[in-house]
Amino acid sequence: MSDVFTTRVLNVSTGSTERIADLTGDCEAFLREVAAGRDGFLNLFVPHATAGIAIIETGAGSDDDLLAALHTLLPADDRWQHRHGSPGHGRDHVLPAIVPPHATLPVIGGRLELGTWQSVCLVDTNRDNPDRKVRLSFLG
Repeated sequence: MSDVFTTRVLNVSTGSTERIADLTGDCEAFLREVAAGRDGFLNLFVPHATAGIAIIETGAGSDDDLLAALHTLLPADDRWQHRHGSPGHGRDHVLPAIVPPHATLPVIGGRLELGTWQSVCLVDTNRDNPDRKVRLSFLG
């Protein structure tokens, strides 16, 4: 693979509870290794039907607010046609339509170009799948 495009898979353990996992540090470490001070794009992709990528503030309550909003928009009850797994699991399959399973972010001088309070996060409401993969790809 050329140095113009580099990709790697992160393994993320989200456990058996709904979770927003901050991946910013993982993204920065990946870019330190592969970007070599270049400009380009970092793409994140979650190859799962029940998880997404969000750019949000973390640690000040926004991550909990996002989970609360998802509970309001996508209640974990028996309304869903998709019915295998935990009660209300069908909503987990609708999540990627609201929180997409991908994001593409600018990289300037080898560094992720985020706003002051922005973090790159994995959003996982599926309690039945505790292990996730996130593909990081840098295009320089």
